[in-house]
Amino acid sequence: MKITTAAEMSAIDRATSLQYGVDSRTLMENAGSAVAAFAREHWPDASRITVVCGRGNNGGDGFVAARRLHAAGKVVEVLLLGSAEGLKGDAAGMLARLPLRPIILASEEDVARECERSLAGADLIIDAIFGTGFKPREDSGAHGVENRSASHSQRLAQAVITAINYSLPPVLSVDLPSGADADALAPAAGAASAAAYPPAPAAGASVVCRSSAVITFTAPKPAHLFTQLSRGPIVVAPIGSPEAAIVSDQNLHAVTPHEVAALFAPRALDSNKGRFGHVLVVAGSLGKSGAAAMCGMAALRIGAGLATVVTPASTLPTVASFAPELMTEPFGDLSLQSASPGDVVRCLELAKSRNVMAIGPGLSQRPGVAEFVHRLVKGAHCPVVLDADGLNAFTSRPNDLQGSRSLILTPHPGEMARLTGSTVADVQSNRVAAARDFARRHRCILVLKGFRTVIGYPNGELWIVATGNPGMATGGTGDVLTGMIAGAVAQFPTRIEEAVRAAVYLHGLAGDAAARYVGEEAMVATDLLRHLPAAFRQMRHRAAAKNIRLC
Repeated sequence: MKITTAAEMSAIDRATSLQYGVDSRTLMENAGSAVAAFAREHWPDASRITVVCGRGNNGGDGFVAARRLHAAGKVVEVLLLGSAEGLKGDAAGMLARLPLRPIILASEEDVARECERSLAGADLIIDAIFGTGFKPREDSGAHGVENRSASHSQRLAQAVITAINYSLPPVLSVDLPSGADADALAPAAGAASAAAYPPAPAAGASVVCRSSAVITFTAPKPAHLFTQLSRGPIVVAPIGSPEAAIVSDQNLHAVTPHEVAALFAPRALDSNKGRFGHVLVVAGSLGKSGAAAMCGMAALRIGAGLATVVTPASTLPTVASFAPELMTEPFGDLSLQSASPGDVVRCLELAKSRNVMAIGPGLSQRPGVAEFVHRLVKGAHCPVVLDADGLNAFTSRPNDLQGSRSLILTPHPGEMARLTGSTVADVQSNRVAAARDFARRHRCILVLKGFRTVIGYPNGELWIVATGNPGMATGGTGDVLTGMIAGAVAQFPTRIEEAVRAAVYLHGLAGDAAARYVGEEAMVATDLLRHLPAAFRQMRHRAAAKNIRLC
């Protein structure tokens, strides 16, 4: 699914009407109806709903939602920022169809009085103040009537948003949490997360409405993926724009459950294990055998037919005892704690009959390991997934990472900083540029892990995964991801790019399932293995829905 800027979204709406004949009022009606349906589905017990509307198209969507919810028997109150006079276009038309009179908030005194009453009594608040067109304005002082009016409107909106932020009911944001910049590729310095309660921006920063869930339309905007808008679901509702109208120059895409479900289609009835690939995991060292075992088991859990873990003889018994389904092969003798350059020949021989190699988890950084990894990657004739100590081996020689074959790297921000000779802060400040530049330069597939994992391809295309949660910030989850990617590649060797995206998506979804069961604080990496079956079920359930859920 394409990610578009706010300007591109406006152009898409215009093209939908002018070139494809879909009336703009139909788009607004569909958008507001989607909001109402989402509210009823996710908060079925909410009987009193307050819809806070601005004077633009976002407010128009809110008017439609209010009408639909009123028709469904809900007790609805509409708060309108500013006078109803002067409302233009489709928003004015939708206000005229509203079967109840809005409460006008014309002053900060109105905001204080009406919000305290209306918000306190609501079971749900719908935030339809600003949409994707919002841009923070500076107070323009006494430079004319128009500027004073804009300043008054801004203060009024910020007062309403602040009132919402300090209220207790859940908040459903229409398009974006009001006050958020649609085109942001990273949280602004000093900006508050809309997921916080209450958001508390630094002095001078714009106020952003807190949000329990976000519903946007047609296509997501950068802020939906790269900023912290909500701890709840973020969904995209189709409202009538044909696929041909959705055009973007960003080369950014969001991974959706629909494409993952299409890849993991039902298996043929006459399937056998040989059809789903054989993964070779080269991993582990004394004291880090768990990384190798989890990586191997993750490959099986995502559906690979077979997985063999090659590990030092001193760690093999531990790996073998982790799960009876894992096959193992030793290198070295019992006196050696880690891999050495002399073990490359054996590993490459084993790789000849395997479909993909996963290299790195738990290999350690002991002497000889880096040279072992270099020789192994250089000699491989199958796709390679490189992680952890496999990546650390190239810290001083990143130019040796050239994807003459399918090379998949899975760094976290620290590893990425070491590979690029920069800092974690530099990487995190522009994850899009970091991933895109590295994937292009080294002709590899780059999976930059973290909040909203970014997947870069050699052609400059980027895909963003929105599943996952803070509970996954624990040792071993990266080893599980490496195994899942390898297992997916083994199953779909002619669709490697899609396989990588699907594995990353399911990895995050398994983490989300684990968080619901054990909580974020108590989560450990093996919980992802246990909850991967639930992730598959959840993915297929979401793929069957009309709306596209990003997270």
